Amino acid sequence: MARLFGTDGVRGLANRDITAELALDLSVSAAQVLGDLNGALSGDGGHGGTGRRRRAVVARDPRASGEFLAAAVIAGLASAGMDVEDAGILPTPGLAHVVAAHHEIDLGVMISASHNPMPDNGIKFFDRTGAKLADDIEDAIEARLDQPWQRPVGHRVGRVRHAFEYTDAYVAHLIATVSDGKASRAGPLSGLCVVADCAHGAASAVGPAALRAAGADVHVIGASPDGWNINDGYGSTHLARLREAVVAHGADAGLAFDGDADRCLAIDAAGEVVDGDQILVILALAESAGGRLPTGTIVTTVMSNLGLRVALEAHGIAVEQTAVGDRYVLEAMRSGGHVLGGEQSGHVVMLNHATTGDGVLTGLHLLARMAATGSSMAALAAAMTRFPQVLLNVAGVDKARVGSDVGVAEAVRLSEARLGGYGRVLLRASGTEPVVRVMVEAADEETAQAEAAGLAEVVASQLALT
Repeated sequence: MARLFGTDGVRGLANRDITAELALDLSVSAAQVLGDLNGALSGDGGHGGTGRRRRAVVARDPRASGEFLAAAVIAGLASAGMDVEDAGILPTPGLAHVVAAHHEIDLGVMISASHNPMPDNGIKFFDRTGAKLADDIEDAIEARLDQPWQRPVGHRVGRVRHAFEYTDAYVAHLIATVSDGKASRAGPLSGLCVVADCAHGAASAVGPAALRAAGADVHVIGASPDGWNINDGYGSTHLARLREAVVAHGADAGLAFDGDADRCLAIDAAGEVVDGDQILVILALAESAGGRLPTGTIVTTVMSNLGLRVALEAHGIAVEQTAVGDRYVLEAMRSGGHVLGGEQSGHVVMLNHATTGDGVLTGLHLLARMAATGSSMAALAAAMTRFPQVLLNVAGVDKARVGSDVGVAEAVRLSEARLGGYGRVLLRASGTEPVVRVMVEAADEETAQAEAAGLAEVVASQLALT
C-alpha cells in the first residue's frame, strides 16, 4: 500500500483523493499523535496534565476546496480536544512563523496544494517549532487513522475562534528581517520599482503589503483570488505575464510567488528570468559578505544547475546536495548547522529568519541586496553562468519503477557516456505529481535537448501504464 504522505504532506485531487472525511480523520489522528509526543494522553481534553489546553492554528490558500477542507480539519481538531485558531488565508510560511513565534501553539495545519492547479489540494502539518513533521511522525499519524479513540466530552472539547490578526504580525516580521533594526521613513527598498505576481494565491494581500511597507513602489498582478483562479496563468509556474508587466512598467524587477507563497522566482528589468539557483547565489554571496553564513556552506538539491556550484566555489562557498524536496534540504541544513538552502524552483530557506521556505521573505532579501549594492537584478544574477539544462515531465507512466527498470538504466548509462564530463543526467519520480522528471545538463542547448528527448521516449515506452 502506498504511503499517504508525500514529500510535502498529503496532496491530490480535492474531494476525490483529499476528501472532507480524510481531512477530519487526519486532524484527529494528528492531534492524538502530537498530543502523545508532547506529553498529553488521548482523550484528556488536550491538557496533558499541565493545566494548559492544547492549541492548533489552521490556515489555507484561497482555492475553493480549502473552505470545506479547513472546516473539516478544524472540526477534527476540536473534536479531539484541541482549541483551534482559524487564521483564514495565510501563506504556508506565515503559518509556520505563527506556530514558531508562539510557544503555546502545539500544531499548525496548512490547507494548500502550493503550485499545483486549482482542482488539487493538500494538508500539511507543522510541529510546535514551525517545522514540517518528520517521516516517522507522519507514519504514526497514518497508522492511527480509523483506530478507536476516547472522545472528550463537555468542557474538554476544543473551542474555535477566528485569528486574522496573525496576518499583520507576519507582515511585520517580514519587514523586520530587512530593516536591520534601523528606523527609516523611506524603507530599505526605497527607490525600487517592482511588479509582484501573487498567483491569485495566499500572497495576494501579504506580498504587496510587505513590499510597500519596506518602501518599494509596487505594481501588482495576479492578486484577485476568486477560489478558482489560483496558479491559473499567473505565479512562479507561469512567468509570461510578469515578464510583460515588468517591461511595460519599466520596473527594476519582478517577483513571482506560487499559490501558497513558499516559492519566489524573479524577473530582471529586461524581462529575463532569474531562477532559484541564481537567487541562491545572490543571497549566498550577500550572506557571506555580511558574515551570516557560519558554515560557509549552502544546501541545494540534485536538480540545481552545475553553474551554481561553479559560481559559489569561486567565492569559497561550499555546496551540499540532497534529494529533491524542501524537507530534505531542511534536514541537511539543520544537521549541518547551515542557514541557507533551497531549490531551483525558487523554494529558498533562510533559517536566520524562517523555519521553512518563504517566497515573500526571499523576494524582500533579493530586492534588499539590489538596494544595498546599487546593482541591477541582471548584474547580480550574472555572478552565475547557467549550464544549458532541459527538464521534461513524462506522464502516463508507472513512476514507482523509474529506479528499477533495466531498460531505463541502460538508456541513462549510454546518455551519460555520450555527455562525458560535460554534463549530467537525472531521472526521478515526482513527489507531488504523477510524472517522471527527466533532467539533462550539457555544454550546449542542442545536446541537452536531444538527450532529454531521447530519454523521455525510453521512459514513456518502458514505464507505460498497462
